[in-house]
Amino acid sequence: MENIPNPISIQNFTTENGALYRSLPLSFTVAGLPIHSAPIVLVNHALTGNAQVTGESGWWNDLIGEGKTIDTNRYTVLAFNVPGNGTDSFLIEKYQDFTTRDIARIFIKGLESLSIDQVHTIIGGSVGGGVAWEMLALEPNITQNLIPIATDWKSTDWMIANCFLQEQILNNSSKPIEDARIHAMLCYRSPESFKEKFQRTVNENLSIFNIESWLAHHGDKLQKRYQLASYKLMNQLLKTIDITRNSADFETLMSKTNAAIHIIGINSDLFFTARENKETYEELKKFKENVFYSEIDSVHGHDAFLIEYKQLDHLLADIFKAKTIAK
Repeated sequence: MENIPNPISIQNFTTENGALYRSLPLSFTVAGLPIHSAPIVLVNHALTGNAQVTGESGWWNDLIGEGKTIDTNRYTVLAFNVPGNGTDSFLIEKYQDFTTRDIARIFIKGLESLSIDQVHTIIGGSVGGGVAWEMLALEPNITQNLIPIATDWKSTDWMIANCFLQEQILNNSSKPIEDARIHAMLCYRSPESFKEKFQRTVNENLSIFNIESWLAHHGDKLQKRYQLASYKLMNQLLKTIDITRNSADFETLMSKTNAAIHIIGINSDLFFTARENKETYEELKKFKENVFYSEIDSVHGHDAFLIEYKQLDHLLADIFKAKTIAK
């Protein structure tokens, strides 16, 4: 069972950068058991994702559903749409008004308006995991488990550089969504992934390499379903993940929480590298007991968190007390 309740209206919200929004709609989905009747799992979506996490068109329905890793017979699964992601026709034109922390603050207000003090788990991949880190830094008691996947608590120089290039393409290209997506796919996958998939083969009909037709297809596909303002906003959020900006240092912030932190990296991720994830884990271990690091082994790069669902299932099974699917 999945329903789309009425959006929450966030009133008089001032962003970190000082922009006032009189009203922001916060739409969301609830799947599984009713709110307040079961442990709540908050799922934060990635860049071109949305709150539709399970069901027929759910982007994580391999993991979330009846009898699956995050079992909708046992949990309430809640997901917010980032305001401005385009799902509910609300757009934000001044994307530089917002940072990742603003979205974390909005999600916290969303939980408050639903009378939710604490959830069982906040889980998110990529920028959604960055929002999860920011939520924990703002509200140390908000969750019992934090599961950041293919992400980190800060955007590195490498990430900022790629987001800068994305922004240049989005603002200057004659085909901004298509061209930005083509570049982004190079960050989301890996050289090995392309080699395995394409083997330098040629599309005879088009007289171009198959990798080229595949990239063009992804650009075209996103252009048909996604809006330029949404892409600019989500790219801005990816660039501004940093729980320590205008705040305390990492240790001070993370010492305040009792939540178990389960970091999941991907060994071939070119975007949020496994090395960076391990550094975060080592830093946390110096002052915190219930911290865990595990890794998805895949050639597919950053996107592996959407592809390697069997590995992810095995890594998450203990947390959600799920039976693991066969390897």
